[in-house]
Amino acid sequence: MNAKAVSSASHEIKSQVTVTQNHTVQVPAEPVAVEYSSTQTSESEALRYDPVAISATYSKMPLRVLGRALNIVWPLASLAFGMWWDHRWDRQESNQRSRAIQLRETLTNLGPAYIKIGQALSTRPDLVSPIFLEELTKLQDQLPPFPNEVAYRFIEEELGDRPDQIYAELTPQPVAAASLGQVYKGKLKTGETVAVKVQRPGLAQRIALDVYLLRSLAIWAKKNIKRLRSDLVAIMDEFGTRIFEEMDYQQEGRNAELFAKFYGHLAEIYVPRIYWQYTGRRVLTMEWINGTKLTDMRAIMAKEIDAKHLIEVGVQCSLRQLLEHGFFHADPHPGNLLATPEGKLAYIDFGMMSQVKPYQRYGLIEAVVHLVNRDFSGLANDYVKLEFLTEDTDLTPIIPALANVFNDALGASVAELNFKSITDQLSALMYEYPFRVPAYYALIIRSLVTLEGIAINVDPNFKVLSKAYPYVAKRLLTDTSPQLRASLKDLLFKEGSFRWNRLENLLRNAGQSPDYDINKVLDQTLDFLFSERGAFIRENLIDEIVKAVDTFGRRTVVNLAYSLSERVGWSLNQNSEVKVDGVGNAEHIKRIWDILKETPGFDPLQLVPVIPQILMKPETQQMGQKIAGRLAQRVIARMIREALLEDTPEDVLQNGHNGHRGMTEKDTANANGNKTYPQLALPAATGR
Repeated sequence: MNAKAVSSASHEIKSQVTVTQNHTVQVPAEPVAVEYSSTQTSESEALRYDPVAISATYSKMPLRVLGRALNIVWPLASLAFGMWWDHRWDRQESNQRSRAIQLRETLTNLGPAYIKIGQALSTRPDLVSPIFLEELTKLQDQLPPFPNEVAYRFIEEELGDRPDQIYAELTPQPVAAASLGQVYKGKLKTGETVAVKVQRPGLAQRIALDVYLLRSLAIWAKKNIKRLRSDLVAIMDEFGTRIFEEMDYQQEGRNAELFAKFYGHLAEIYVPRIYWQYTGRRVLTMEWINGTKLTDMRAIMAKEIDAKHLIEVGVQCSLRQLLEHGFFHADPHPGNLLATPEGKLAYIDFGMMSQVKPYQRYGLIEAVVHLVNRDFSGLANDYVKLEFLTEDTDLTPIIPALANVFNDALGASVAELNFKSITDQLSALMYEYPFRVPAYYALIIRSLVTLEGIAINVDPNFKVLSKAYPYVAKRLLTDTSPQLRASLKDLLFKEGSFRWNRLENLLRNAGQSPDYDINKVLDQTLDFLFSERGAFIRENLIDEIVKAVDTFGRRTVVNLAYSLSERVGWSLNQNSEVKVDGVGNAEHIKRIWDILKETPGFDPLQLVPVIPQILMKPETQQMGQKIAGRLAQRVIARMIREALLEDTPEDVLQNGHNGHRGMTEKDTANANGNKTYPQLALPAATGR
């Protein structure tokens, strides 16, 4: 039988009889939007969402559309009337929670498509208020199982034979039932234990009809409700695309194999095998995983599995998915993540997957950098680049609003942020201002909030971002892309000053990332330092070296003078002081060296053969010339000041500005955060 997707040219109502190989099976009469094939269905023939084709089909079935519409409208109208009544008697605030619960229950009763809509809405802060978001996130996509006879018939239609001829064993009842299908535990005749997932009957038809109705409503709203900022039609098309992909079990199998390719090599991640010989459009046979839900703490503890560690593994894997390869699991709820007896984290459902494009991945990391820097203007522009805001949006009121949301939260540390609480605060902000949450971000939020919920169930003090920041630090230090090099510059330099504490923090956090290669970081750092793009770092490095050498030299003179004064009886004028710039740099460098020595895999001996190569580079020689020249300028400026212009600050002579005019040298030193040392003076005449 040839497969015909919804997007096929033919959209006729099919016969009541479906023939599969040598068997004829009677099927209840109903309009069929999809004919399913056997395992030979190619990727090009896979089920695809086509709103034009669906509209062409159901526009010819007005009675069927009307009947379904009434079944949907009545409970929703009841909800709407209740909300109007609340508004009429000024009870919106007091009854908002109960109305949110009513909405959740209504969507659940309406069936799989509306459960999915509720889940999608729970990630759309631009469409619903925070209280409704909170209730919609509680939706569970579990339904009563459908009869075994129907499931067995689908297995026969998809795989070409009766279940007892294909599988050596199959549980008499499904072990799990969800919105789109149910799962049996079985065993192949070759001995492998498998999970057999069978799709619900008439699923494509019901979902296609519901999507058609909702899309039609979205078209009407877009034309008639001018205050709507979001493109509801695009949102419905996004939903339709995702749910149609999820209904195609062959697509899920391909997702599983691609997921295994990207992440299956990780030591503590396990991806089950797909048995293609026993997989079709409505039947998926995959390796059975003996595992425990991460939220089942009693079973986890009984098996002596470190659930907290597995959560950390899941966070690191999610970061790789979102920011490295861009192919991520969009629905990591507790039923899809299992702890294996060997202590690995197993992913077992790959129906809802999504992708993040390269510019979006880098944009998200840049947003983290701007957040760390409290650069809310830059963060607002990140939202424009990431398509949250249109280019013509006035950012003037949005920048202080972002500051209000994040300033308090950033009081302690980014690593201590609670992702859910920040998301809730952002939800209110996005509801007030003209944000339009992109599809990829909506699924990212769903993924991370779900993952954090699992983590908090395991450990109430678990902070997803505290485990995520080492990965971000590692990417900033190791990724050679121009975008992240620019972000690293923004993080480490401010108004021409190098922020040593930020570098220390990056190195310390990156060292906690499991696949961090410090020697690779050093190699890449040197390559970048001597490249054209690294010129700005070389200039800042020259200034820091000049300050450090000058400081060291002057401190050496002071120490020698003290030593000589004790031997020859000289006295020191304690009231006269010498300004010493950059006295803290040596301490910073020492701390960084200590961090490097503590970093796993760091070998100082690897630097020995590199030093001659560095000294031979033209850039190094140019740096040496500049260092010598600037040191000479400092010495000459100091001599002139001490001989002729004692009251003129040294930086005025060196830099030609009067920013500290009127301040004493001691005040200037203190204002710059620099230490001072007593100036030497010859002993007074004795009168002999």
